[in-house]
Amino acid sequence: MENQIKLGKNCIIGENFKCGENVVIGNNCIIEDNVVLGDNVYIDNNCIIRNDVSVGGDSAIGANCIIGEYQMDFYRDHLYHKHELFIGKNAIIRSGCILYGGSRIGEHFQAGHNVTVRENALIGDHVSAGTLTDIQGHCRIGNYVRMHSSVHVGTSSVIDDCCWIYPYVVFTNDPTPPSDTERGVHVHAFAVVATSSVVLPGIEIQSDSLIGAGTVVNRNVDKYQLVVGNPGKVKGDIRQIKNRETGEPYYPWRYHFDRNMPWKDYGFDNWFSTLDNEMKAMLLGADIKQNT
Repeated sequence: MENQIKLGKNCIIGENFKCGENVVIGNNCIIEDNVVLGDNVYIDNNCIIRNDVSVGGDSAIGANCIIGEYQMDFYRDHLYHKHELFIGKNAIIRSGCILYGGSRIGEHFQAGHNVTVRENALIGDHVSAGTLTDIQGHCRIGNYVRMHSSVHVGTSSVIDDCCWIYPYVVFTNDPTPPSDTERGVHVHAFAVVATSSVVLPGIEIQSDSLIGAGTVVNRNVDKYQLVVGNPGKVKGDIRQIKNRETGEPYYPWRYHFDRNMPWKDYGFDNWFSTLDNEMKAMLLGADIKQNT
């Protein structure tokens, strides 16, 4: 292990610990049993990596994080219950984050400071969660999803690929609070939910729609709809929104924006043509025509 790891002061390493080459662990860290760290993983000071956590290569974990945090069953009997956490390669998890055991997170995940990801979350590749974002349990988040700061994703929410969720958005899930009923929000691919919007339980926001800032979404939103206000009302078709500088239509946004997207440098249509029909249907539903 001496050739594989640079270990800081006052660290505790558990049993069956495995790591790749060039691993750095800072001071005062606790690495519990059955932890696997890939090549070039960096862990800053004062971190706890709990049992049965796997972190992919070339990942970095900031100071004061808890990775693989206990679920409620631990607090009932103070005994460890196995809940594996898998984090893919090239993750950046900034200081103060708490990621619970029992989730699976894809490659190139980025978390701002003090992000929480609860148990049984399934998160795809190239997802970012801004500072103070709270992803509750039993959620499904697709690939290339961008969640800005202080987003709350309620239990049972589903966010499909390539969605934009701006700061202070809240996805609720209890239709008759307080109750034991959960109806998660479903945001479909390419939808945009702007700052400080609240989406009520069970709402579906279809692909390529746009929710304006401060909107309370209390009914389902169809494809291409622009919805604004409290309560939210349909104000038009996103395809009629013009770029203020050029006067040209701006939406669907995927034809005008590609930073950090899978079609970067060669265009959405070229990328889309490489997908199988199942993936095309998942992204755009029955309507797979381009520029419509």
